[in-house]
Amino acid sequence: MRDDRTGDFGSGTAALKAIADAEGIVVSGSATTGPADAALWDRVKRRLRSELGEDVFQSWFARVEFAEADGLSVNLTVPTRFLKSWIQAHYIEKLLGLWQAEIESIRRIELVVRGTIRARPLARVEPVVAVSEPAASQPTLLPAAPVIIAAPQRADSEGPGSPVDPRFSFETFCEGSANRVAYAAARAIAETPSGRPTAYNPLYLHAGVGRGKTHLLHAIAQAARAADPARKVVYLTAEHFMFRFVASLKNQSAIAFKESLREIDLLLIDDLQFLQGKSVQQEFCHMLNALIDGARQVVVAADRPAADLETLDERVRSRLRGGVAFEIDAPDLDLRRQILKSRYRLAQGQNTGVAIPDTVIEYVAQSVVSNGRDLEGALNRLVAQWQFTNQPVTMASAEITLRDLVGAREPRRVKIEDIQKVVAVHFNVSKADLLSSRRTRTIVRPRQIAMYLSKTLTPRSLPEIGRRFGGRDHTTVLHAVRKVEELMRDDRNLAEEVELLRRMIDE
Repeated sequence: MRDDRTGDFGSGTAALKAIADAEGIVVSGSATTGPADAALWDRVKRRLRSELGEDVFQSWFARVEFAEADGLSVNLTVPTRFLKSWIQAHYIEKLLGLWQAEIESIRRIELVVRGTIRARPLARVEPVVAVSEPAASQPTLLPAAPVIIAAPQRADSEGPGSPVDPRFSFETFCEGSANRVAYAAARAIAETPSGRPTAYNPLYLHAGVGRGKTHLLHAIAQAARAADPARKVVYLTAEHFMFRFVASLKNQSAIAFKESLREIDLLLIDDLQFLQGKSVQQEFCHMLNALIDGARQVVVAADRPAADLETLDERVRSRLRGGVAFEIDAPDLDLRRQILKSRYRLAQGQNTGVAIPDTVIEYVAQSVVSNGRDLEGALNRLVAQWQFTNQPVTMASAEITLRDLVGAREPRRVKIEDIQKVVAVHFNVSKADLLSSRRTRTIVRPRQIAMYLSKTLTPRSLPEIGRRFGGRDHTTVLHAVRKVEELMRDDRNLAEEVELLRRMIDE
């Protein structure tokens, strides 16, 4: 039944639960640590120890502690910045996968150094944030991604936006042929006065991880606010929008939340691929239409073209395709050199005496080709090597330190439809059989393998995969994944067959 207090939907706990249950969204009123969360962390640790071995576990995870979970993210604490950097570089995807096996809605693992000192809140228009600084006893590497904590606010006055990182400005953005057009469009939007239409509305930026999408969105927000402090600029991640919308239903404040969004002059939406839920997407579409029709500027970023966001409402995709879309390509050699030189200057300012030969910098630029984030990670490792060994960085030592990053390339984006097609042809069944309710052995095993490959080769959540396999429940997908993992451990022929399918899909 319609409830006028919330607009189009019912209110209170019942509405929250209905949306969460129906659409696979896990909502928590607050980020707290309880026995259930601790038990989940214990299970994750047991799987880490089993999959990585006791030596690796004791080296890197024995001192990792669970802090809190809020349904979308998990906070873990570590004793040193070096340990944080190493886990982020080598094991963050493994951690995320293990947590998602326990809670399918988890989208992010955040590592926080225990005992960090929070700086005073920065003087900004909105929102005010505090950025953690490393403790004096810890060595300083390149400035790591800051732990951003919203300044205390009254619940009824909280703004709708996500925090903006002050380090991500146009001045710190490295421009090259791979991102020049996107960079120019972003600057034009930031410099256009409020109320004056641009040719880029909506502007849609898409690229793989680590290529600068989020940096550009933060830079637009900061430059637009600096040019016109009265301009209402809001940066939002898709997760934040989704969580705030469902929470507004719970708090019976949906109308106020919708009105606050539709008064925005410049809206920046990041990671749109994570937007899920029919009701959430409907409200997002209404907001998008209202802003664009009212000559308000909208900028959206995602990890793939709008047409490839299969789970996104077709009306939203159509609206995005009606604007201007630019792809940010992988950095070429000149841009990689520029990124490394820029980050190396920062490292020298943070670490007196650090010296990395030009030949090693050139080796990194030539060898680490996937994205800018890997380049920063490579330089971080070399600085850490210099700090902790008290030995000069040489080409030989750099090759050892960076061996897992050298030659790493952006993996091809795989669609669930690709997996279903390859598996169906390989096992001589039809795609309709994979999606059907038939439970014969000749159908069940290929279906389970297709679900397993969908979980391991795509970023899709368990509920999404279940919906793409004939509307199955997420527990069915989880059972299939665990069943195939178990069979592969005991049956070498099956393991080789699954690996063959993986290569066929990748090609």
